[in-house]
Amino acid sequence: MNNRPRKRFAQHWLRSEQALSEIIQAAQLKNTDRLLEIGPGTGILTRRLLPEVESVVAVEIDRDLCKKLVKSLGQLDNFLLLQGDILSLDLTTELAPFPKFTPFNKVVANIPYNITGPILEYLLGTISEPGHQKYELIVLLMQKEVAERLTAKPGTKAYSALSIRVQYLAACEWICEVPARAFYPPPKVDSAVVRLRPQRVARPANNPRQLDTLVKLGFANRRKMLHNNLKGIIELERLTELLEKLEINPQCRAEELSLEQWIELSNQLTINTNHDLSL
Repeated sequence: MNNRPRKRFAQHWLRSEQALSEIIQAAQLKNTDRLLEIGPGTGILTRRLLPEVESVVAVEIDRDLCKKLVKSLGQLDNFLLLQGDILSLDLTTELAPFPKFTPFNKVVANIPYNITGPILEYLLGTISEPGHQKYELIVLLMQKEVAERLTAKPGTKAYSALSIRVQYLAACEWICEVPARAFYPPPKVDSAVVRLRPQRVARPANNPRQLDTLVKLGFANRRKMLHNNLKGIIELERLTELLEKLEINPQCRAEELSLEQWIELSNQLTINTNHDLSL
């Protein structure tokens, strides 16, 4: 390898042709697609993407890698490289002189694992403030543990507040596992490819901010039953009554409720500025 991965950027170069093929297939690429790639690194994925789509905008934080990417790919007219941090870069301003590269309709990336949460929020927004950019498809290579949480079902160990927050904003699909040996240097954890389809849930929350708060409180302590985590904002008797009304076991824990049940529970409550929930 000519490029030495830097720990401060959490760099691990993907070198598995099988994993690359899985990512490409999952992205369902068309020649009209305009892609955003976060963290192209050495460009191994970028090179596979460029022949298949109309354009790729890659955002790379490492200046040295940018120089090498410009040297190897800069002559291609459907490739645009931006140097900077995706979380702080003003893409609207940066891309204003390059209208043919926007708007993006898909994101395909091997993201830095140390900023997975912020990147997901950057791409999807939050329950209370959904993202304004509407992507058709987002394909991400990420830490396996996080991928399991994104795609988890109610009642499973991986099901968490993150599961609900992301599934409220997008349909989440597990594509494949990618072992640590598929990277150089190998990370300490295995990885996985996940496909997200941003969408609006069939029955959204009446008060998204309230739902966000409720989920956060509900999962504050996974070992406790839901009523114990919510006892600071709603009396046990009133919560029990509401859960029974919704045909939910009053002795349940947060991970037992589906996304739809969380939404319905939130819709049955009102909240004031002090987060005091009541029927």
